[in-house]
This record gives sequence, structure tokens and C-alpha cells, in this order.
Amino acid sequence: MIYLDNAATTRMAPEVLEAMLPYFTQQYGNPSSIHAGGSAGKKAVSQARRTIAQAIGARQEEIYFTSGGSEADNWAIKAVAESYGHKGKHIITAKIEHHAVLHTCMELEKKGFQVTYLDVDGEGKISLEELVAAIRPDTILVSIMCANNEVGTIEPVAQIGAITRQRGILFHTDAVQALGQIPVHVEEMCVDLLSASAHKLNGPKGVGMLYIREGVEIGAMLYGGTQERKRRAGTENVPGIVGFGAAVERAVGRMEEKAAAVRHLRDYLIRRIEEEIPYCRLNGHDRDRLPGNVNFTFRFVRGESLVILLDMKGICASSGSACTSGAVEASHVLLAMGLAEEDAHGSLRMTLSEENTVEELDYVVEQLVQILEKLRGMSSSYEAFLAGKGEA
Repeated sequence: MIYLDNAATTRMAPEVLEAMLPYFTQQYGNPSSIHAGGSAGKKAVSQARRTIAQAIGARQEEIYFTSGGSEADNWAIKAVAESYGHKGKHIITAKIEHHAVLHTCMELEKKGFQVTYLDVDGEGKISLEELVAAIRPDTILVSIMCANNEVGTIEPVAQIGAITRQRGILFHTDAVQALGQIPVHVEEMCVDLLSASAHKLNGPKGVGMLYIREGVEIGAMLYGGTQERKRRAGTENVPGIVGFGAAVERAVGRMEEKAAAVRHLRDYLIRRIEEEIPYCRLNGHDRDRLPGNVNFTFRFVRGESLVILLDMKGICASSGSACTSGAVEASHVLLAMGLAEEDAHGSLRMTLSEENTVEELDYVVEQLVQILEKLRGMSSSYEAFLAGKGEA
């Protein structure tokens, strides 16, 4: 199997699993218990919290563990609305955000909040000028992701943070795709809230975190216990949290080396596709993009068909974000970037890791060429296109 779906989830690193195992079978006590069996888990959670805080330039008291990035996004946006709604009911986000952000904002609109959904350019970037123009006296929150999960475009987060900080507006960023891939530092980015998830950086599924800057007054996510400083009740997922800490330490410690290797593979794959496959378009920013993201639109075919046929050849890829891969609607990200709906339906996302090889990518391109030739050969729109060009 050639795995090119690392934006959806990653393989757990062996050293991460090794760090987690004792907390399943040996040191399995409840960290809220005062006996020795519980204190071992409590210490492990505290160490993971310190590790993650240091990695993003935060204090450990500002890190709150969650079940994943989606929960963290929901908590950040809903809690700001609840706690700061008396100051204003206007929120700004972007049309290309993950659905965990978009759907949460849509729910708040049903409760009387007003949301401005910023446009993006053809490469997936927001305009800072349009952001400034959208700010109102009653704006209480701006939520813009660090990097897009579909096309890999990296947003100007530090500039956004400077704008919101100057105006006294809270700034949340979804860093689920960014943490461990590119530098993430909460002070340099001027963020007030930041979401992240372990399974995107070779950690376990089912654990994430929300950074809440000291002084930001937001309410609890869950009630019923004193865990996470009374902001998220429930017995801590000790093995998962330990794995999250180990994964962050591993990823951040070797980020530059890994990013250089993955960028080399990414650029190689992009170059071969552009040279050997006609009627395709690279989606996303050509420079400001995540190291492993390759997203192409192939005209006259459906992305779902590409994914299925590639899977039959042992290649795992995606036709959109992982959370919407079962949907038949065109990618909201590509539509926001200005692609026609027909072209947006023909997108293929391949997200690489350092475990991929040039030989694997050669095989991928070989199979893509054959599959596209087959699919386009059955396409009436492709036949009409060629006839219009005088080539058939």
C-alpha cells in the first residue's frame, strides 16, 4: 500500500506507541486519585502538557486537552460567543475553514450572531484588507486557520493576529494541519485560542488540545468534575495525552529536516504530474503551502472515481477533506477559490510523509496517467472538448 492521505490521519510513530503502552497496562490509575497508582498518570499528563506548551511558546496552564481538533474548534467559538456575546455578536471567519468551524458559526447564526465569511483568492488566501474592512465595533472573534486541510495554503496568521490584537478582538486559529509541519508559536502569531490534534502528527486518534491564552475568559466545555482546571470534566485520556506529548516532541524536534525531505517529494510529484498529464491544475499557493500537500484538479473526470481506481492499485488518496470524503458535493474550498463546480468535482488530494519514496511516486504517476486516459476516454465532455479543439 502506498499511503498518500496523511492530511486525513497519520501512522502512529513507534516511539509514540511505546510511550503510551505503560499507561494502558501498568500505570493505569485514575490521575484524579491520590494514591501512587493515580499520581503516576497525573505526572505523565503534566509532562505532556509542558511539552506541548513549550513547543508552541505557551505556558502549561494555557493548554487544555480535548478529544480532538473538532471539539477544540467548537469549544473555542461557542465559548467566546457565550462569554463575550454581551460585547457584540459579530464573528469573522473564512469560506475555506474546516466544517468544525463553519458549522459551529452557522449554529451561532441561528442564535442571533452575525458571521462574515471572508472570500479567498485563487490560491486560497484571505485578503488582509478585506479582513480589516469586515471588522465592526461589535466584532468579538476572528477565526482563521493556519493552513488549509485540502489545498495546503498557509494563511498570514501573524499579520491577522497583529490586526486583531491591536483592535482588542479575540483571534482563534485552527492549527490542526500546521502543528508539527510548520513553525507554530502563539506569541509570535498573536493568537488567543489555538486548536490542534494528535493524529495529524503521528500521534493517537481521539486526543487534541485547545490553547487558551491567560486572561481570555471563556466558560467550560463539559461540567461534572475538576479536570482541566474545571473547564473540561471527565477522566483524562492518559495514554492518549502521553502519546500526544510524545508526538509533538518528535515532530517539532525534527521539523526542519522532515519538512525539507517531504517538500522534495512534493515538488517532484507536482513536477511529474504537470509535465506528463494534460488539462490539470495545481490547487493552492505555489510557495506558501504545507510541505506534503499536493492537490490537483484533473478536468473531465470525477475525483471519487480517481480515488476508487487508485485504491484498486494500492494507492490511498482523497478527493477532498477527510470529513467530507463521502459527500457528493463539490469541495467548498475549491468553490471558494473560484473553480467551476465541474472542475471542483475533479480534485485529487495526495498528502505525503517522509515515509514515501520517489519510487512510490513514480508508480503513482504511472497509474494516474493510465487511469485518467481510461476515465477521459469514457467522458462525453472530454470528447466534446477535443472536437471543439479540432483534435478529433
